Amino acid sequence: MLSSAPAPAPVSNLFRRRIPRFRELGTSGVDVILCSSRVQEKDSPSSGSSGVGVGLVTSWESISLPPVKSAKRVVLVRHGQSTWNAEGRIQGSSDFSVLTDKGESQAETSRQMLLGDSFDVCFSSPLSRSKRTAEIIWGTRNEEIITDFNLREIDLYSFQGLLKNEGKARYGAAYRQWQADAPNFCIDGHYPVRELWTRARLCWSRILSHESQSVLVVAHNAVNQALVATAIGLGTEYFRILLQSNCGVSVLDFTPNPEGSSPQICLNRLNQTPSSPVTGGSGGRKTNLRIILVSHGFSMNNIDSTNSFAKDSQLNVLGVIQAQKIAELLLDEKVKTIISSTTAASIKTANTISKVQEAADCLGADCVPRYVETKHLSELDVSNIPQRSQPLCSGWLRGYDEETTGAIWNQSEIAWKCLLNQASEVSEQENVVVAAVAHPYLHIAMLGQSLKLTKEWLGCFHLDPGSISILDFPDGSDGPAVARCINYTAHLGRWSIPITRSTIDDENF
Repeated sequence: MLSSAPAPAPVSNLFRRRIPRFRELGTSGVDVILCSSRVQEKDSPSSGSSGVGVGLVTSWESISLPPVKSAKRVVLVRHGQSTWNAEGRIQGSSDFSVLTDKGESQAETSRQMLLGDSFDVCFSSPLSRSKRTAEIIWGTRNEEIITDFNLREIDLYSFQGLLKNEGKARYGAAYRQWQADAPNFCIDGHYPVRELWTRARLCWSRILSHESQSVLVVAHNAVNQALVATAIGLGTEYFRILLQSNCGVSVLDFTPNPEGSSPQICLNRLNQTPSSPVTGGSGGRKTNLRIILVSHGFSMNNIDSTNSFAKDSQLNVLGVIQAQKIAELLLDEKVKTIISSTTAASIKTANTISKVQEAADCLGADCVPRYVETKHLSELDVSNIPQRSQPLCSGWLRGYDEETTGAIWNQSEIAWKCLLNQASEVSEQENVVVAAVAHPYLHIAMLGQSLKLTKEWLGCFHLDPGSISILDFPDGSDGPAVARCINYTAHLGRWSIPITRSTIDDENF
């Protein structure tokens, strides 16, 4: 059943909020200070570079979201493939497309993926493609689906309904700006991405104020990107950086702040899709470099349900199964190079991937074995990190002291530079895929490095043992990373941690 919230009055002025910000030099001789909700301009005597990219975010401040009384998990799902998705037509907030047969099937797969969860409430966009997806996933639950007008897709005004080639032909420079500099793209007197970030903030106010602990939200590509970004304090410059595929599932955990202010927030996973995450491009963009961060599986160190930088140990039985599952998933890619830390668990995982990759090309009678270069490098080790043990829970790195988080961050900077250098050695080849195998702690920090964040964001990400995270570089290794997925675990099957099972304060985990 559906119940609707009244459409809010238009927001005339973008409100202020405390968020990270950085400075980029605009094209008109002014310094543009980018943030989630608005762009400020101030006089500057300098002039220079054009375009706006993802620059280094140098500070982190808690965002102004309603406090939560108890732990809350929010599961975001994008709608299934629509008729206009299939046609390559710009949808925006129009409501003329419906789910295709493939879209219905994707929604059913997501329903099965989330079948065991006891959601308290479902919020949905009012647009048909999202409402239908929500109805399929919600199934026979008795609670009503609440539609919220602010969850509609990004408003693209005159672009809506056009095929992409028609947009290029009719709007020329404006369409190019939409593709290259979306945060500053203006059409019909509106800045769509900035308006979207404002709407996302309004959505969070309503979702977090609802008396529930487990929330399902079914919406769209752009608005789900904005929800993820605004939750963890990222601005409009991160539009198209955090991918949302059709029926992709993203999970955010909100825990009460001891001071009673905005909750602590962790992106538990990003874009867990019904199909394999290694197929397809980066939001329609071609990429010649892909880095896959592979968190090695459970080792003997995990027997006490904690993760630590303890002495080197082998994979346990579950970890061996997880390594094989990772190798099978990556069969959809031709991995050129595998780089791992020198720990036993990482080496075992890397060697398993390598053997399966090489064997896959050797199934025919006249096949020639493919050599996969494997390197074990100390730059990816965490043995020099102060010894600590921490429960495996969402946002686990938030529980460490300043000395430990500083050491993790410093090591990740070394590891990330090493990884990019290794990738550049084979960058002349087309479609270079590099797999990096290491401890989940290091990968969390390297995610921060790839997204140009600082160590204050370490508690905003979570990785499970045996997970993979995929980073694409459509603009080369010097450009910003596009996160295709983070903490993907569907390949682990029965050996994975369920998507919607909260690990917050879970004594049995």
